[in-house]
Amino acid sequence: MTDQHNVVLLAFADPDTCRAALEPAKHLPGLRQAAVLERSTDGLLEMGDSFARGAGVPTVGSSVVGGLIGMLGGPVGAFLGFAAGAALGNAAEQERGATGGAGLIVLGPRVADGTGLLVLDIKEESPAPVAEFATEHGATVERLPAEDFAEQVRAAEEAAES
Repeated sequence: MTDQHNVVLLAFADPDTCRAALEPAKHLPGLRQAAVLERSTDGLLEMGDSFARGAGVPTVGSSVVGGLIGMLGGPVGAFLGFAAGAALGNAAEQERGATGGAGLIVLGPRVADGTGLLVLDIKEESPAPVAEFATEHGATVERLPAEDFAEQVRAAEEAAES
């Protein structure tokens, strides 16, 4: 079976249980990103902890490449190259984070008062590991194809810009 890229929503009746499930969720096969959304009993929506596999890699990689290229200009060139590479890599990560944040905003209406939602960006060979995880942690599962979710995010961003 081929990998299916999904956004999986795990709904929890209790925000504390949702927060506690983030750490073990990091070990699900194919997990790319995870985030906790929770809504207080008085309706305040908060984004809790999050996880992104490979976070920091663009910044570090760009810094090293920039530093190596900058060595052609001597020590000052290496420093400036390293700094420029870090800035470019950080910009790439900021863009990735902004898109992720917009996606979580789209999910806000799915979080009822006094509950939590664990959002997984995952490539699944099989739905079984997530289904077992949900059963073990007392969550309900909803899957959205990543392409469909991305389209919803783009539509929300365009509506916000209008």
